[in-house]
Amino acid sequence: MAQITDEQLLILFRRGDEDAFVQLVKRYEKELYNFLLRFLRQPSLAEDVFQETFFQVHLSADSFKSDRRFRPWLYTIASNKARDLLRSRARRPTVQLSTYDADQDAGQLWDFLLADHTTAEEIFEKKQQKELVREVVGKLPDHLRQILILAYFSKLSYQEMAEVLEIPLGTVKSRLHSAVAHFGRLYREQTDSEDRTI
Repeated sequence: MAQITDEQLLILFRRGDEDAFVQLVKRYEKELYNFLLRFLRQPSLAEDVFQETFFQVHLSADSFKSDRRFRPWLYTIASNKARDLLRSRARRPTVQLSTYDADQDAGQLWDFLLADHTTAEEIFEKKQQKELVREVVGKLPDHLRQILILAYFSKLSYQEMAEVLEIPLGTVKSRLHSAVAHFGRLYREQTDSEDRTI
């Protein structure tokens, strides 16, 4: 099954092959869950939305257009469900009882944004910096946090992000630029305020 494309697996599932659907879930289990975890910042919410996403894929498999690619379609469903959840929670605030493991790998965003901050002296501060990156990403507005996660954690192309977010390619590029700039500004403000308190 490894040589079969996602799109072919979905076609097999539409023809009644339940194992093809199981294979799709397995292929995206870690990647999609990690995207949702970084976006929603709570394991229980990420798990719920992951399940809802594949439930929706199961229900909507027959409506999938064969000329589309599966991965952007999957991320579109997941993103929409995650945004809906965040909107509903904003209307009725709750106390966050759990967060994801602070030692969890921060992924490509960490490498991209902090590559010039990892001198030998600063290696000891890596854990604190990772936590700071997570904190700052968490402060971004939803639409900017989402595009950073799609670009640097999930490694979607510009075109895939445009499909997932249902926005023009030019908007993807400008939004990603804004997200990186906003992150940089918040990160500098946070580190400056920490420096002043030391």
